[in-house]
Amino acid sequence: MIKTIRGIQIILIFSIPGLMTAQIPSGYYDAANGLDGESLRSALQGIIDGHNSQSYDNIWTHFQSTDRKSDGKVWDMYTDKPSGTPTHIFSFGTGKCGEYSAEGDCFNREHSFPQSWFGSGSPMKSDLFHVYPTDGYVNGKRGNFPYGEVGSASWTGTNGSKVGSSNTAGYNGTVFEPIDEYKGDFARTYFYMVTRYKSNASGWSSDMLSSGNLSSWAITLLLKWANEDPISQKELDRNNAVHDIQGNRNPFIDNSLYKDYIWNGKPAGISESKSNIALNIHGNQIDVRNNTGKNSTLIIYSVIGSTIKSVEINSNSQQVYIGELIKGIYVAKLGTLHSKFIVQ
Repeated sequence: MIKTIRGIQIILIFSIPGLMTAQIPSGYYDAANGLDGESLRSALQGIIDGHNSQSYDNIWTHFQSTDRKSDGKVWDMYTDKPSGTPTHIFSFGTGKCGEYSAEGDCFNREHSFPQSWFGSGSPMKSDLFHVYPTDGYVNGKRGNFPYGEVGSASWTGTNGSKVGSSNTAGYNGTVFEPIDEYKGDFARTYFYMVTRYKSNASGWSSDMLSSGNLSSWAITLLLKWANEDPISQKELDRNNAVHDIQGNRNPFIDNSLYKDYIWNGKPAGISESKSNIALNIHGNQIDVRNNTGKNSTLIIYSVIGSTIKSVEINSNSQQVYIGELIKGIYVAKLGTLHSKFIVQ
C-alpha cells in the first residue's frame, strides 16, 4: 500500500524473515541491460530459450523437486489454503491421477497455459515453468478457460478457486479464477510463456493472446495480479529448482521490473526516479534501476540516520533484498534519490 504525505511516498512493506533471493548466475541477464519494450522481450527470449527440454513422463518425478511443501506433500495451488489446512492433501507417488470423479481424488499435470492454445507442441508441453501439480477434478473444471476474475460463479472449489462469468474489463466469457495468494504466480508464468516462446506465439490461439503477445485485457489483468501478489519464497525456490532441471529461469521472478519495462512503459509503484536512476520499493525488496553507466551505492538508513545496509549497484536492473529489516521507518538513498518507507 502506498500513501503520499507532503509529497513523500510512504510505502508499507511486510517483512518476511528468512526470505532469500533467487540464485541468479553472474552475468545471466547482461544482454537485457538498458532495454525495454519488445527489445527487452526479445533479449530475454535469447537468454532463456533453448532450455533442456524434459520428457512429459518425467514431470511427475520433477514435481518432487519443484512443488514439494515443507511437510513433503504436493503443493497444489488449486486446492491449497495458505492460511489454514487444505481440505485435500496429496502425496507424491500415490496420489497421481488416473481416474477421478470428485475434488480430492488425485492430482495431475496442469498446463496453466493450456495445451490447446499451443497445439500440445514441444517443448511447451513439458516446460515446468507452466506445468504444475493440481487436483485433477479442479483441473478439469478449469479446462482451457482463460484466467480472469469471476463475477458470477458457476462452481467454487474448496479453497475458493472459481469458474464463472468474467468480471474482467475487456472480456465477458467464462474464466477460471485462482485464489488471491497465487494470482501473481500465474501472472509471472504467463509473462514467461509469451517471452520464452515469443517466436512461436504468433501461431497460438486464445482470448488471452493477440499477435504473438498477450491481449490488452490480459496485460491489464496480469500486471494487476503481479503487483497485488508479490514474488514469494515459493516462487524463488521453484525458479531455482526448475533452473537446476531445465537450465533456464523465469526472468519475471528474478526481476519484477521486467514486466513493467515490457508491458507497462514504466515500473509500477516507483517511489522515486530521476534522470537515469530509479527506486521501486515493494514486498520484501527494492528494485533498482541504474542507467548512468557508473557503479553506485544503495544505502538504507534508520530514522535516526544510522546506516543499516549498503549495497553496490553495478548493473542496469538489480534487486536488493530487505526482508531482514525489523519494524521501523527507513530511508533508501541512491545518488540524489531518497525514499522513505515503513516496515511493519
